[in-house]
Amino acid sequence: MLALFAIPLLAYAILCCSMYFKQRELIYFPQFTRGAPPTDFALARDGVTLRGWVVNPGQPDPILYFGGNAERTEDNRDEFAAWFPGRSVYLLAYRGYGASEGEPSETALAGDALALYDLVRSRHRGQRISLVGRSLGGGVASHVAAHRPVDRLVLVTPFDSLAAVAQGHYRWLPVGWLMEDRYDSAALLATYRGPVLVLRAGRDAVVPAARTDALVGALPTPPKVVEFPQADHNDIHLQPGYRRALSDFLR
Repeated sequence: MLALFAIPLLAYAILCCSMYFKQRELIYFPQFTRGAPPTDFALARDGVTLRGWVVNPGQPDPILYFGGNAERTEDNRDEFAAWFPGRSVYLLAYRGYGASEGEPSETALAGDALALYDLVRSRHRGQRISLVGRSLGGGVASHVAAHRPVDRLVLVTPFDSLAAVAQGHYRWLPVGWLMEDRYDSAALLATYRGPVLVLRAGRDAVVPAARTDALVGALPTPPKVVEFPQADHNDIHLQPGYRRALSDFLR
């Protein structure tokens, strides 16, 4: 009888251990971003070189864009040039993604994002800096907004915490104990009182509606929320009205 109970418990424990050690392989997908074109700037941090692009260089009031998982951020350059003609836009390839070196983790990406902010601040002294974060990038942008002055914040298909999203997808796992990279946007933004725009996808199967609702409810200043009912997590940027929502808010 003891063996009958011990075998499934042992199997479950082994599975939990396997998920723990492989968790970053399940979170980050840099393999889909390789082959990046030449970049516009390099940022050295902790012995790692990060690379990125500048759209509309020389324009004031910069925007920092933090992309979603597996997103080639440089693919947004032409659109952002047209959408924000009067502002510079900085796009960084995450550590381990595209043209950037290193291995991704929450601690590393958060620190890299602050380093990018500081670089941009040195180039645009006295100007407003706004952030756009999409999906995973929303967690990165939230970290920056919690630690640096930010004029406006846009969150596209965001979540309250990545751990809560993962728990919804893996209900049979003790995610709260296992997960290291948590991206707790709700906690990070608890004291942020600047204007926030939330763009949500009505058919999002990656970030459940409850997770976006939890973030919206946690923000100290009620955000402007624009929903795209026909959009899913990956095609929201193709929906009519997406461009206008971004450009109007960041004008």
